[in-house]
Amino acid sequence: MSKPTVILVHGFWGGAAHWGKVILELKRLSYEDIRAVENPLTSLADDAERTCKMIAQVSGPVVLVGHSYGGAVISEAGNLPNVAALVFIAAFAPDAGESPGGITQQHLPIAAPNLVPDSDGYLWLKVDKFQESFCQDLTTDEACVMAACQKAPLASTFGDTVSDPAWKHKPSWYQISSQDRMISPENQARMSSRLNARKVVTLDASHASLASHPAEVAKLIHEAATTSAA
Repeated sequence: MSKPTVILVHGFWGGAAHWGKVILELKRLSYEDIRAVENPLTSLADDAERTCKMIAQVSGPVVLVGHSYGGAVISEAGNLPNVAALVFIAAFAPDAGESPGGITQQHLPIAAPNLVPDSDGYLWLKVDKFQESFCQDLTTDEACVMAACQKAPLASTFGDTVSDPAWKHKPSWYQISSQDRMISPENQARMSSRLNARKVVTLDASHASLASHPAEVAKLIHEAATTSAA
């Protein structure tokens, strides 16, 4: 049986390259068609539109994977008919009318004070606080590169709400990061429990579990792909 296309959606403060290690692990699992969306992070509508366009370029089934804010994007974009499964990696999974910002306020993450806006309305993670906030389980060199390459969102994107979340209609999987300082583990546990997820995996990981635990993340994606295709 041919494998589905895997489309990877990044979150705030990162781009498509954050998926690099997961892409290599999926290749080792014989996935040939892997695509990582590069979203503008200007609004949920813009990001969902870009992701939908990527999905629409695929003729067969798609496993849609979102990290962090990317979970809100796949919740909004994942209702296209060829999306077979959703995988949330330490991600937001908002219900209808909910926003990432509203969910964040329910349990503020440890690193919330390390976010600073600039004069153009973009929200940055302080470079000198990046490793301890986002990826404390990566090496200093890896964190340095991530901090320098961070992709800041427009702060207003935090308030954008999901309309009809795809996780209410598609089989879903969720990975919780128990040491996450960007999305509180309490919020992740609550969101994963209401997904009626086929499987929830908890990793002893930072927010950047896709980089620190790529084999485990790829294994969860593979399970979603094989289960949804059965």
